[in-house]
Amino acid sequence: MEQQHAPSAQPVRTTRDRGAVIGHGISWLARWSLRMLLIAAGAALLWWVLGALWVGVFPVVLALIVATVLWPPTAWLRRHRVPPSLASVLVLIGSLVVFFGVLGAIAPSLVSQSGDLADSATQGLSDLQDRLAEPPFNVDSTSIDDGVKTATTWLQDRSGDIATGALSGASAVGSGLVTLALVLVLVFFFLKDGPQFLPFVRRVAGERAGAHLTEAATRAWNTLGGFIRTQALVSAVDAVLIGIGLVVLQVPLAFALAVLTFFGGFIPIVGAFAVGALAVLVALVAQGPTTALFVLILIIAVQQIEGNVLQPFLQGRSMQLHAGIILLAVAVGSTVFGIVGAFLAVPFAAVAAVVLRYLSEQVELRSGAIRVDEVTLESDEGVVAAVRAEESVDSATGAAATGDGQAAPAEDTGLLAGVRGIFRGKH
Repeated sequence: MEQQHAPSAQPVRTTRDRGAVIGHGISWLARWSLRMLLIAAGAALLWWVLGALWVGVFPVVLALIVATVLWPPTAWLRRHRVPPSLASVLVLIGSLVVFFGVLGAIAPSLVSQSGDLADSATQGLSDLQDRLAEPPFNVDSTSIDDGVKTATTWLQDRSGDIATGALSGASAVGSGLVTLALVLVLVFFFLKDGPQFLPFVRRVAGERAGAHLTEAATRAWNTLGGFIRTQALVSAVDAVLIGIGLVVLQVPLAFALAVLTFFGGFIPIVGAFAVGALAVLVALVAQGPTTALFVLILIIAVQQIEGNVLQPFLQGRSMQLHAGIILLAVAVGSTVFGIVGAFLAVPFAAVAAVVLRYLSEQVELRSGAIRVDEVTLESDEGVVAAVRAEESVDSATGAAATGDGQAAPAEDTGLLAGVRGIFRGKH
């Protein structure tokens, strides 16, 4: 008798309705779109508030940047039992003495060599006029004189606008002096009372939020201070090398151009380009095209040393920003806020990157992708926050394994409940 074999059991394939899958995707996209719209609205409101209060915000931002530079010597004095107020005053006065001492050292060379430079420029224009009169240009002196007269008439017709611009410039200088005085006062208070800021933030924000704010602020402060100090070192190396080259080539205003190179270095890429172009122009006017070519080669060589040796070694550790991001930040900052924006763009981008990295780190801790011992923390409060994030993963995993998770709250209704549901991911 032939044996009958029972057919093998086939696994039952579970399926979902195609419309339900598409609807779930659309619902997910709608929830995240509304979240992004609300975030964009909040960012726009914050931008508007900053614009309205920029007169008061700008001195605070500038004072914070200056304080990062002056804090190491202030901290050294405080560690050696110098009272906080006295240490802040000594460091602030010493920095002003150095700054105005550099300006005083530049002034004699500017006064003594500016006349010779003007004479060289005049002679260069005369030579250029003579060269244009020769083949193949064949521009006669009458055409050049007509062009000069046209330019003079244009300036005379706009004398009122020029006078108005001069008055505006004088007003801007007065406003700048007031801002400078306010910055100095704020720097004094930041140096004197800076260590009390984070405890105040923790008291106001609460234990949990204060721990996150303390860690993020500590990282931002260290990053900002590292950027300013390393940029100062890079700019100093550039200024010394370019200054020595200009002295060897006997270019006028060599010391002044070296100092401008130092300060221009604080605006990455754009500052070095602008000061380098000015140095080439001075060399062209004073010494001719051959010397100008050597100055151009010198500046390109120094910039290559900076870009391929100094910046990757020093700034790569302090900021961890790609050169493309730096260039984009400088372009956007200079377009929106001019020179001030170009100066503040890179520090702002560095601090924003620190905050984003901290948020990403918290997400990875709460998702279990990393552990506390894999994270570099810079404050005791940051350690507490990281441990809490890791414990939240362990508790959630344990609740899921034992089935002891808390019951979902009763579904409420209304507009506010709907918004809360969107942010909680309910659907």
